[in-house]
Amino acid sequence: MDHLTKEARSKNMRQIKSKDTSPELIVRKELFSKGLRYRIHNKKIPGKPDISISKYKVIIDVKGCFWHKHQDCKYSTTPKSNTEYWSKKIRANVERDKKTKVLQEEMGYKVFEIWECEAKSGEIIDQKVTKILNFISKEK
Repeated sequence: MDHLTKEARSKNMRQIKSKDTSPELIVRKELFSKGLRYRIHNKKIPGKPDISISKYKVIIDVKGCFWHKHQDCKYSTTPKSNTEYWSKKIRANVERDKKTKVLQEEMGYKVFEIWECEAKSGEIIDQKVTKILNFISKEK
């Protein structure tokens, strides 16, 4: 059972942002510090990706572990109340993510994913950004 009232939980869930989340800001700051310039939420690309670098055909998708069902992650839990609703919603998010990624790749983009839990580790973020930089240097 949830330790919050239904009204308190509802208020809490409404407060969750879809753009400019803490993990996104961490990744963007790291990219910028490495000299990369990018666009955020580019409407010309399917799914309006979190970060895109059109010059190199790169998309960086920063995903929330709960909302996008990060496998085997402690942050990817199913709520104990209203389970059917949440399972359906999260399953739909995962399916939409797959379709969007296919569309982005068909446009010639290389899609990198960074999960919320990974953004909490400076070491992992550094590894991911290095991987992106290596890809870009090969594209030049």
